[in-house]
Order: sequence, then C-alpha cells, then structure tokens
Amino acid sequence: MTVHPPIAPRQPHTTTVHGRTLSDDYFWLRQRDDPAVRTYLEAENAWTDRVLAPTEELQQRLFAEIKSRIRETDISVPYRLRRFVYFSQTEAGKQHVTYFRRPADAPEDSADEVLLDVNRLAEHEKYLAVGTMRISVDDNLLAYTTDNTGFRDYLLHVLDLRTRQPVAETIPHVRSVAWANDNATLFYVVDNAAKRPYRLFRHRLGTDPSTDTLVYEERDERFRLDVQRTRSGRFVLLEAFSHTTAEIRVGSADHPEQGFRVVAERRQDHDYRVSHRGESFYIRTNDRGRNYRLVTAPVADPGPANWTEVVPHRDDVMLERARCFRNFCVLTERTGGLTRLRFLTDDGRDHYLALPEPVYQLVSGDNHEFDATEYRFVYQSLTTPPSVFDFHVARHTRKLLKRTEVLGGYDKDDYVAERVHAVAADGTAIPISIVHRRDVPRDGTAPLFLTCYGAYGLPHPIAFSHALLSLLERGVVYAIAHVRGGSDLGKHWHDAGRMHQKRNSFTDFITCAEHLAREGYADSRRMLAEGESAGGLLVGA
Repeated sequence: MTVHPPIAPRQPHTTTVHGRTLSDDYFWLRQRDDPAVRTYLEAENAWTDRVLAPTEELQQRLFAEIKSRIRETDISVPYRLRRFVYFSQTEAGKQHVTYFRRPADAPEDSADEVLLDVNRLAEHEKYLAVGTMRISVDDNLLAYTTDNTGFRDYLLHVLDLRTRQPVAETIPHVRSVAWANDNATLFYVVDNAAKRPYRLFRHRLGTDPSTDTLVYEERDERFRLDVQRTRSGRFVLLEAFSHTTAEIRVGSADHPEQGFRVVAERRQDHDYRVSHRGESFYIRTNDRGRNYRLVTAPVADPGPANWTEVVPHRDDVMLERARCFRNFCVLTERTGGLTRLRFLTDDGRDHYLALPEPVYQLVSGDNHEFDATEYRFVYQSLTTPPSVFDFHVARHTRKLLKRTEVLGGYDKDDYVAERVHAVAADGTAIPISIVHRRDVPRDGTAPLFLTCYGAYGLPHPIAFSHALLSLLERGVVYAIAHVRGGSDLGKHWHDAGRMHQKRNSFTDFITCAEHLAREGYADSRRMLAEGESAGGLLVGA
C-alpha cells in the first residue's frame, strides 16, 4: 500500500517590507502554540515512522555499531586557570557531564573538587543545558547559567565553591557574564522576548537584582550584545554586533563602576574585534578590505586615528582571529580553503605551524592563561580523530596531550582523504573535501554522500566523525562541497554566494556532484544530498 505524506494546508499571509508585499502560505507554521501546527508535525513524524519502519532493525544495528566506537566514560584534557586546573568527565549511563578542578600544584592522584555536576542539576528536569561558566578572579565563586526549557532561555546562578551555597538570587534571561576584579561585581547581558541579547546590567553580590544598574541598552534590532573579559584581566569588553557591523566598548575590570568607552564608532559594514596586550589593544578590522587586517591602538586613546598597522590586508588570506598573550599573539588565518596558525613574537620572527594533511580542521583549545608559554589547539581531519596539542611558542615544539579514541580497532591508513576542485560555469574552482576507504575503486560505481552549508560566511567544518565510519565501511564516498556563501576561501567567497549572488551556492553544489560522478568517485544514480540549517535551503532548492 502506498503511503502518502501529509500535505500542509495553504493559508495565505502577506507581509509588507520596504514597500514590497511578500506572500507566505505557510506563515501559520510559525505559531508553535497553535494546535493545528502540532497536529501537522505529529502527522509528519508518523509518516516518517511508517516509511522507515522496514529499516528499524538496520537503524538499531547502526546505532549500536556507532555507539560501540565511542568511549562513554572519558576525561577531558585539564587546563590551567590561575591556581587551579579544570577538566570535565563523562560517564557511561549518564546523560550529562561533570566538571572538576584541583589545585595546580596538587599531585595528579589527589582528590578532585566537583565544580558542577550537571547530572544532579538535571535530576528533576525534563531538559537541562548549561550555558556560560565563569570563575571569579579569586577562584572562589562560580557564575553559571542553565536552561531548562530547550529554547535557550538561561537562568544565572552564583555558587560559593567554598560552602557549595548560592550567594545570589537567580537572574533570568541571561546570555553572557563577566566578572570584575573585585570578585563582587558581575556584568551580564539579558535577552529580550525575541531572544536578542540587548541589555547590559551591573550586579553587586548581596544586592537585589531588581536594583541592578542598566549600563547599556542596544536599541537597534539588527545588533546583539556580548560581554567578556580580556585574557589579560584588565578590561571588560562589551561587543555590539550584527552580521556585518560591530561596535565595541571597553571598561576597566578594576573599576567596574566607571563605565565603558567606545573603541571605534559604529559604521555600516565595519566589523572589528579587540584583544589586549600590554599598553595596546590589538584590533582585527575590515576597514581596509574584506579579509581584515591587524592593527594596534594605545589603551589610553584607542580610536581609529591612532591605529598602527601590524599585519596588512591580503586578498588571498583572511584573518579570522587574533588572540593575545603576554609574550606573543596568535593569528588564525584562512588561505586556500584551510586554517593556519601564525605566531607573532616580540623578536619580529613570525612562525607558522606546519600541519601534516591536505584536508583538516584546526581550532583553538583552552587557552585561559595570559602568561602562558604554550598555545593549545585541537587538530582533526576526515581521517584523524580530534587531537589536543600544546605548542611551545619559543621552542617551536608540540606535544600531543590526547587523541580521541575510536574503539574497535580503527586504522586511519585504511582511508584516503583528499581535496579536489570542480570548475563552475564562470570558471571558479570549487573545493571538495573527500574521504573514502582506500579499497573503494574510482570507477563510478560507489554511492556518494554529499553535504554542504554555504551560508553566513561560515566555513564548512572538516571534522572526524565516529558515525561516518559506518558509511565508509560500507563503501560510501563522503564529500563536502565548499560552495560559495561560506568563507572557506575568504570573505570574497562569502560575498560571491549571498544576496543577489546566492544562486552561485546552488549551482556550485550541482557542479560538485557532476564533477564527482564524471571523475569516477561516485555513481550519479546513487547520490544522497544533505544540508542542515541554512544548508537545507541549498539542498531543498
């Protein structure tokens, strides 16, 4: 018997934006409290269950197979923050993580202090997630946020780690938190009803939160707020940012009541971020080009008139991040579709970190100590599990601290990862990251799993997956199409796949699929396309 999917009813709805009237027959599906919406979603779920019913045994087998590769009881790599080292642990049979710490000078076999047991917090909740966790400068107080709704509606708690007692009333709708250096003042940003972080408050422990000082309110609905401390501990940063524009204020962490001052006044399409070192702010800015440059500015007067260029804008290299420490700065750069780390030291001799594979992902690890001599990063690829390294900046040496285990005898040499390019109709080369078993023939007979994102200027992750091994072991070729719309090749790659150029994202994806079939990587009749979130628009089109 043929099983037909449910059809969502059309209910005409119009919206006028900038003088243009837009029609959306499915606007009614936004009303999550409407019983008709719930009825329709339940019908979709029921149809999916019926269609997939013949695969139930296979689903269970795959789930058990994937789970068998993962070490459920595991401990993270400890990181240092002032007088303590911090780490977390997962346990088999428990849904949530437990956070621990111990004195940095204590023996490794000494008793650990439970910082936060999320399993206990969640005992009487249908859902619970921990958002922000921030330790006071004296290491005695923990500010953390929890959401028990599933809608990112976070509640702020402050816990005295010496007595394990709360020291303040909870504060609702909190998105980000930063301590001042007096260990008694908290800055926090709250959301409005639309989940937009828009107000910064200052709270003094021991006072009624209803009397907290409103420090700043962001009235432009395009902008969101975030508050954080600089790694140096001297300043509190208040970032206001949209998709294209930023405005950053700095305040003294030593004198939290003094207020904030603007680094560079808001200007449409000017995006920048601020880090601190010595008597300078290090500013990543796109004022001279879409791929950003790095400048310094004096702490006393950091406005654009006083900016001094350190790293110029480059058309073929995008400066993604700049992180400052007492004796060096680390730049995350993107070129050729891959990330690299560049270390700037006071002797003027830059150093680039050499990496071993043609396709990989590189992200910053836990780097909280301003006085650090080593920089922690996490490296992984389509064939290499996540690997935590410490890189000694002065000695140019690296130490592997941990590589995520793959239980069951995984051998990366059984697989091949590579980067190829498909040529679009306009001559643009589109990168494709590929992985498959080494013994899969390149004769056009293999099934293909092709995925993409291509939106918001975000590069597609090139990550190792325990679950993906179940496909690779069955002869499937997995490929990532790095289509225009992401920032895989820099901001120009983003620009070439957004707004009036969005069509390029769609055609690039088709070009990649055709290329893989033509070059023998896959059978054109056995292709599966996947796109999540904004990538779903691409695949759906």
